[in-house]
Amino acid sequence: MPLEDTKNFPTMIIPRGTEISVNEQGQLAIRTPGNLVIQNSGVYSVIESGSGSVRIDPEVQVEAISVEAADSCFVAGELTAWRVHATKIILEKGAQANIMLQESETLELDRNARLVGNFASEKELYLMLGRFSRQLRELPDGLFAGGRRESLPRAETTLGERSAAADRAAPRTVDPAEQAQRREEMLSLVKVIVERELAGTTGTDGQKALEQLLGLVRSGNDEALESAYSALLDAVVRPSNDLKKARAMLDRFFG
Repeated sequence: MPLEDTKNFPTMIIPRGTEISVNEQGQLAIRTPGNLVIQNSGVYSVIESGSGSVRIDPEVQVEAISVEAADSCFVAGELTAWRVHATKIILEKGAQANIMLQESETLELDRNARLVGNFASEKELYLMLGRFSRQLRELPDGLFAGGRRESLPRAETTLGERSAAADRAAPRTVDPAEQAQRREEMLSLVKVIVERELAGTTGTDGQKALEQLLGLVRSGNDEALESAYSALLDAVVRPSNDLKKARAMLDRFFG
């Protein structure tokens, strides 16, 4: 069919330099050098504008692990994201955004817009997770299972800083209440790390070992966890830096 015969149909133009891919979880990754307008609801791993802005149109629902814009991120619909990095984040009338990590110089909200989350850094987020570790442990076990987090940002320095800070603050003689609190904080952080690692492993011996480790962490059986965690972590052939820090936390706690 000649192009002139299709003039009544929408036309999609993919600019030169645009990269579009799909990961194992079926999430789209779109990286384009210019402005990017999202008009279809969907689940994305990465949405990126290298030198322009990203806009989410009204009545469009977008879930993304990372949104990157050299200039601005405009939200007129709904956005749920782990991280949004842009010079400006602008929520228009009626917009709703759930953003865990917001990295921007300017944040503009219409009075009828709604923003949930808005942590300034991963360190701030992890400190908050530790502070409310008891409440996290009381959440249903299945709440985080099977999530789409294989590309979530790593917190390589944050976990180390938190662990080191806890060591410096802990006296040589720890009363039972403080020991219980430290245990809950450590297990909560280890649980978050292992759940995140599981999202990136499929059908490997490492996956089975991490599933067993997660079960032990959730069980609250310290004796079983102490006897098995080292061997289970050894089964992970290429552990991430976060997983290594989880081992270090367990080593220190049970050491």
